[in-house]
Amino acid sequence: MEEKQEQTLAQQRKKELFFSPTNGYDRLAEGEEEKIQTYCEGYKTFLNEGKTERECVDYAIALAQAAGFRPLVRGEKLRPGDKVYRNNRGKSLLLAVIGRESLAQGAVIGAAHIDSPRLDLKQNPLYEDKELAYCKTHYYGGIKKYQWTTIPLALHGVVVRRDGTSVTVRIGEDPSDPQFTVGDLLPHLAGDQAKKTMGSIVSAEQLNLFVGSRPFDKEEGSDRVKLGILSILHEKYGMVEEDFLSAELMAVPAAKAVDIGLDRSVIGAYGQDDRVCSYACLKALLELTEAPRRTAVCVLADKEEIGSLGVTGMQSAAFDIFMSDLCDGQDASLKACYETSFCLSADVTAAYDPNFAEVYEARNSAYFNYGVCISKYTGARGKSGASDASAEVVGKVRRIFAEHQVVWQLAELGKTDQGGGGTVACYMANRNIDTIDAGVPVLSMHAPFETTAKLDCYMTYKAMKALYTD
Repeated sequence: MEEKQEQTLAQQRKKELFFSPTNGYDRLAEGEEEKIQTYCEGYKTFLNEGKTERECVDYAIALAQAAGFRPLVRGEKLRPGDKVYRNNRGKSLLLAVIGRESLAQGAVIGAAHIDSPRLDLKQNPLYEDKELAYCKTHYYGGIKKYQWTTIPLALHGVVVRRDGTSVTVRIGEDPSDPQFTVGDLLPHLAGDQAKKTMGSIVSAEQLNLFVGSRPFDKEEGSDRVKLGILSILHEKYGMVEEDFLSAELMAVPAAKAVDIGLDRSVIGAYGQDDRVCSYACLKALLELTEAPRRTAVCVLADKEEIGSLGVTGMQSAAFDIFMSDLCDGQDASLKACYETSFCLSADVTAAYDPNFAEVYEARNSAYFNYGVCISKYTGARGKSGASDASAEVVGKVRRIFAEHQVVWQLAELGKTDQGGGGTVACYMANRNIDTIDAGVPVLSMHAPFETTAKLDCYMTYKAMKALYTD
């Protein structure tokens, strides 16, 4: 009897003192499974409509205007409940719902990025070789180059013609559209290729987009296939070859977002890093029907995959100018606003993959269906490049998530010396804004087809809404 009492006491103490995460499906509130499915259908539409940062901005603005947002006018006085946005050159977007408290008391910021790895066409891309037409590409972001061969690709972007007019290009998404591909070597002739390291199996200069093979007309001469391709582009878009010089054209996977698994619990799609978090931040902001306590801000940034540089990246002064204009609208100090603000750097993390268990540290990894993942720090190896949130910031987030029944977990990105990665968190922290990373765990990150768990997608949205309304 005494032994049984001691065992019961030990069990009670374990329950009180141990930390034992459980699967999110065991923690859902009543009716939440239906909400997860509804939310994820909207998210899949966002993925299909926004395969580039320009398309994401256009789609997000349409949603924002339908929710009552209007362009911010510099110098206007802002009142609680006002919904404003700024389109930064068509490639990044900043939105805000003005809170009941002055901006001098700070803002709550959700910062995510809408660019993803892809193949950009070079500025002089089109050529013919042995009566086959190709376009040269320059890969954007961190990719495994071999993954981009032999898959259906679509061509998206914008062309600014020499007369100054522009035309939007989107080929390969409609069922009646042609698609494109990058070739690979057949296994019968790949003996030498098989001896190469993974990084050199396909070189950057072999990532050439196949665009055609039919000669123009029946007259003899060189570059007849190239001429045929240019004739099609001229007929459809009014382009000449020189217009490639002022074009932004990118090859992206043509696949649509789909449910994965017999239980449909996972989403498979291109560009989920980081559109999965971008959509969560945007959706949470658009659903604020009343003025929050503190001003809520959503940043959809560009260029994160290549260092957050440029006028549309998170290091740009565009964010500071937007926040300064908001503060001016309330006669508030930007410095005071920053030092009392909070930012959730909403970016994905690596989900534990049992097929590659050797690169993960199981006790500190993110798992599918365990909710939105907080990362106290990112960086590489010795936390290089990380902002490393304070214990107080982590504690604040824990409290808010608990109060709003957000299913969450905390993890790192793989083993300490295995590699690592960065987010926009350090750039927000450099502005004297308390910042922490959080986002959705992803399998096959940076591949042309990534997977995420629906429960984690929904909980990231729920987490962002909890922060906006706290």
